[in-house]
Amino acid sequence: MNAPSPLRERSSGTAALQRILDVAIIVGGLYLSSTVFRQPWTLPYTLTAGIAGAAFLLLAEFNGLYRAASTARLSTELVQLTITWVLVFCGLLSIAFATKTSAVFSRIIVLGWVNGVPVAAGAVRFAMRSFLRSLRSRGVNTQTVAIAGCTPMAERLIESFREDPTLGIVVRGMYDDRSAPRRYNGVEKLASVVGDLSHLVTEARDGLVDVVYITLPMRAEARTTELIRRLADTTATVYFVPDFFVFDLLHARWSSVGDVSVLSIFDTPFQGAGGWLKRLEDVVLGTLGLILVAPVMIGLAIGLKVTSPGPILFRQRRYGLSGKEIYILKFRTMTVCEDGAVVSQAQKHDARITPFGAFLRRTSLDELPQLLNVIGGSMSLVGPRPHAVAHNELYRRKIQGYMLRHKVKPGITGWAQVNGWRGETDTIDKMERRIEHDLYYIHNWRVALDFRILFLTVFGRRVRQNAR
Repeated sequence: MNAPSPLRERSSGTAALQRILDVAIIVGGLYLSSTVFRQPWTLPYTLTAGIAGAAFLLLAEFNGLYRAASTARLSTELVQLTITWVLVFCGLLSIAFATKTSAVFSRIIVLGWVNGVPVAAGAVRFAMRSFLRSLRSRGVNTQTVAIAGCTPMAERLIESFREDPTLGIVVRGMYDDRSAPRRYNGVEKLASVVGDLSHLVTEARDGLVDVVYITLPMRAEARTTELIRRLADTTATVYFVPDFFVFDLLHARWSSVGDVSVLSIFDTPFQGAGGWLKRLEDVVLGTLGLILVAPVMIGLAIGLKVTSPGPILFRQRRYGLSGKEIYILKFRTMTVCEDGAVVSQAQKHDARITPFGAFLRRTSLDELPQLLNVIGGSMSLVGPRPHAVAHNELYRRKIQGYMLRHKVKPGITGWAQVNGWRGETDTIDKMERRIEHDLYYIHNWRVALDFRILFLTVFGRRVRQNAR
């Protein structure tokens, strides 16, 4: 799993152009489809095109589509593009049925539009990437970058530049006042030290450097302050990359308190519209899922009742969003219903597991009642799996960053589970790997990632590994 990039541009010319082109393709595509099939352009088509364009831009922001333009492979970007467009179209269908206006639209026009938009938008992205790559391979539209400080953060920064040649970044070199034994030598395999900080300022004044990244450690406050003061006498763009970025930041973002700028260190991706989008996903898909599996749940409840004594449902305390206690529902799979200060994890050939319960655990059908938790709002369809309170209190003392997984709602399924990290965690290493995957999900949340996890939950092979 790749660590998140330490720096992300808030906006770029390429992303802005893509937004404009996407809206043009959506609106123009519907007009072209109506023209090709010789149907009159009416007010409902105008409203539909406008709503589709606005909805696509909104969903694309939260789906990370425009960030993917500079950080992801083309194939990944195209998948996110398709999922975003499918969600928009499903929303339009819902509006049409709710307002009883679906008969107003020509099916052949809509079909041509729906299929044509992702094809055209994908072709435009391929052309843009090819054009930028061609330009920058010739040295056109490139930026000369200088890095102040031989540090681990400088190494991560240079690796980020190398991962995406289309950024057009040329690293001139690193600059550091310290002697070789005091520098972080690991980065010198990527770029050489070409001078000290005074030499950097001279080259910036001479116009040889476009951008300066300051990666000096935070403890070097005096040197950093002096360097920034001297670089103010140049035309170079200056970025400060403090070394707290080496920590496991969760959705770090700039905001303000009054007129004071602040940077969040640990935050949730589900604030504002992102939270509403996640909740909409849970309510719609959770309700649909509950309707579909209701007959199955009734059959399982009958099977539990006739195969072993005890309640059908097992109610247990877990930690939810922000570490607050919630109660989750599961089909009972054991002869006991533990929920105290000590909870023993299920093990292979555990005598407490009933024969029917073993079947439920192996197929994950025991989790189905948690759809009620999802609709009620205490859980999400996708997120870190909730652990028993006793296990939370045990592992939070042993694993750094363990409680950060509670910055989001717990889920019925998650990134750790579809990658095989479920079941008994009889060693600290196993739990660390699970937490690593949980934090990766929080770092990289997109609607597309949720759909991928849901797909792998049903059809993936690794999801049933280690089931007990």
